[in-house]
Amino acid sequence: MCNFDVARGAGTGTMRRTESPPRGLTEDAVALARDLPDLIEVPSGLRSPARVLDLLTGIPAEQFRNALGVAHDLFAGRVIWNVNSTASGGGVAEMLQSIVPYARGAGVDTRWVVIGGSEEFFRITKRLHNRLHGAIGDGGELDEREHDEYLAVLQVNAERLLHRVHRGDAIVLHDPQTAGMIPLLHQAGHPVVWRCHVGVLDPNSLVHQAWDFLRPSVLQADAYIFSTHGFVWDGLDPARLTIVPPSIDPLAPKNNELTTEQQRAILVAAGLMAGDADPAHAVFTRLDGSTSQVVHRSELAEIAPLQESTPLVLQVSRWDRLKDPRGVLDGFVEYCAPASDAHLMLAGPSVARVADDPEGLDVLNEIEAAWRALPDATRARVHLASLQMNDVEENAVTVNALQRRAAVVVQKSLAEGFGLTVAEAMWKARPVVASRVGGIQDQIEDGRSGELVEPRDLPAFGAAVNRLLRDPALSHRIGDAARERVREHFLVSRHLLQYLELLSALLDREAQ
Repeated sequence: MCNFDVARGAGTGTMRRTESPPRGLTEDAVALARDLPDLIEVPSGLRSPARVLDLLTGIPAEQFRNALGVAHDLFAGRVIWNVNSTASGGGVAEMLQSIVPYARGAGVDTRWVVIGGSEEFFRITKRLHNRLHGAIGDGGELDEREHDEYLAVLQVNAERLLHRVHRGDAIVLHDPQTAGMIPLLHQAGHPVVWRCHVGVLDPNSLVHQAWDFLRPSVLQADAYIFSTHGFVWDGLDPARLTIVPPSIDPLAPKNNELTTEQQRAILVAAGLMAGDADPAHAVFTRLDGSTSQVVHRSELAEIAPLQESTPLVLQVSRWDRLKDPRGVLDGFVEYCAPASDAHLMLAGPSVARVADDPEGLDVLNEIEAAWRALPDATRARVHLASLQMNDVEENAVTVNALQRRAAVVVQKSLAEGFGLTVAEAMWKARPVVASRVGGIQDQIEDGRSGELVEPRDLPAFGAAVNRLLRDPALSHRIGDAARERVREHFLVSRHLLQYLELLSALLDREAQ
């Protein structure tokens, strides 16, 4: 295995101005954007990829070691920069929290920076996010004014990044929030990869509107990555396309093994379950190997705390209409509550800490209003949890304990790029009921490693949940198959291998 040996320490490279390409935007727009928050470099440790070799089944260990060795030599003196719009809250941030330290542990200097944006910029990018999923969102425009604001913000972010990068460094941009940086970075001579984590299989006119908004920038990337073939846009160059399904880190706080005592103590300490538990057991291992204790409590809307013996149906997701928390609530109230003694918990991140999602508070308020309108007896069986985000790794282990506690995990999204919460629950051998949309269908083999239902079919959703609640043997069989499915296809080792192979090929072509 390669040792970590980087010529420039992470985050401390010489600050050098790369010659900027022509702006192409009005000075007024550029001046407005210069008031933005600066780029934030997310601290990233290093983790040896050797730690996950014992878990591999889909990738031969020797192939993995060889690829790491090639990447270590090829990237000597270079940096891979990952750029996105938030350091916490969402699947992209979670993947970067794992893949960046593993790449660094393989001897590849890999860094992660978060762009700055205005409120209007994030309204526009949320609009793009919704329309890439075929949803109208706030109904706002995506015309010339929005395009100028979007590009002005990203031009400034690109220029700031060019102060940090060196010739030969590669840049990986994630999702619509960063696509407008591609032209400037590409013109400055850097290999640029753009990754789209979202999409739909049956694009409508709203999807095409978002594609048209972003396509001129995306076409200038040296490569683009999509999570599944069905999400690939019209008009892109097939020669520059790579399919890379997302992944989870089995050794991260979100997914590593927890004893029954740990699970109970963590949930009690976080305020998510009633009971007595020794606080000394509410401990977890951080990514850097240190040990910490769960001390932050979640904010809950509930009549009484969840009891330890109560069967739990759980959905964990951002407070986003595309995750359909209202549909989960209605489906549970109408079809599951009358047929079982289970409770429902809808859990999501504290909306105050997810900067790139301006709709989160509105969605949470809508769900709370619907919950308060329920009859008392039904409302007592529903719990709304806003999980603290002051400590991201503590949040992760809290989700871990919740998923392990659940009898059934659901992900009833109306649209979904991939749905990491599905893979997370499957890795924990939980039976999952999820919508037959997007990348969820790549994960679940219906009836074998989970249950798929049409996203708006509430009776089918309720029937699938009830079937798993009633039949422990079926739940156990599906859970075991789900864990093996993730082991074979959706662990970070496979993801890291594909990333390094793609970037190595780009740099190899550049050198020829």
